[in-house]
Amino acid sequence: MTTIHVSPDSNLSEILQTVQPSTRILLEKGIYREKVQISVPEIELIGAGAEDTIIVYNDFAKKLDERGAEYNTFRTWTMAVTAPHVCLKNLTVENDALSPETKGQEVALTVYADDFSAENCRFISTQDTVFCGPLPDDLIERYNGFLKDELRAAGSERQIFCNCLIAGTVDFIFGCGDALFENCEIRSLFEVRGHGYAAAPAHADSCRIGFVFHKCRFSRDPRVPDESVFLARPWRDFGKSSFIDCEYDGHIARAGFDKWNDTERDKTARFSEFPGKCEGRVPWSKILSAEEKTALLNYFPAASRP
Repeated sequence: MTTIHVSPDSNLSEILQTVQPSTRILLEKGIYREKVQISVPEIELIGAGAEDTIIVYNDFAKKLDERGAEYNTFRTWTMAVTAPHVCLKNLTVENDALSPETKGQEVALTVYADDFSAENCRFISTQDTVFCGPLPDDLIERYNGFLKDELRAAGSERQIFCNCLIAGTVDFIFGCGDALFENCEIRSLFEVRGHGYAAAPAHADSCRIGFVFHKCRFSRDPRVPDESVFLARPWRDFGKSSFIDCEYDGHIARAGFDKWNDTERDKTARFSEFPGKCEGRVPWSKILSAEEKTALLNYFPAASRP
């Protein structure tokens, strides 16, 4: 594997477009204020520490482009990973636009790729922090001609986040990917509009894995009130999320899950916990069996989990 060193004075975005597969990029300490896309496979992007190496930008959904069109959620990313076999380590990816109540969604990381992993990283924004692709089928069709083809890719995409911090307010982990969050801190930030939501899955009925939170701690900033945040709500029918051996601070609502406004997605959502439900959970959530827990975790290769 080829190794190159990059400083904050460099153009990281340009470097990422010109490197060859099987390259390790070591980022020096500092702030990289730019929008970056990783479209070359087999790339390792390694910082000098999550608090010391920060890739940050500030696009937001209601921002207008050069044609006067709104950016839309799916063009606001600070980093987009669109190639397989990419690994991030020891860095922060942030969208610091803030004020989503007026600016709309603000994505930090978007992943349209299989065999993606992140270790010891921080992903920070407000609404819609981390998108785990692919898109729901209806949006793949709707955004034809609006989003680049690589941002509309379909198919099964397996993603792993280990020992990471993911922070946001509303639906800040969302999408249709098969994603494992292991030993992560899922931190809710203060939401001026009231309730917050950690996950917003949109998996098709055929998806058997969905989002898996394993040994995660759901924490909060001090201003977040008790029982003001739901673990998940289904962005589409059949959204799937499992919460295994997780810890919850007092900001997590006893109901645990929300059906998404005035929909009837409580009839199709697939939300489950292990080893059992907390008191007060909605009746339409489930308890995983030990066999189901093992099957979910074994879906993610042990070699890819630090």
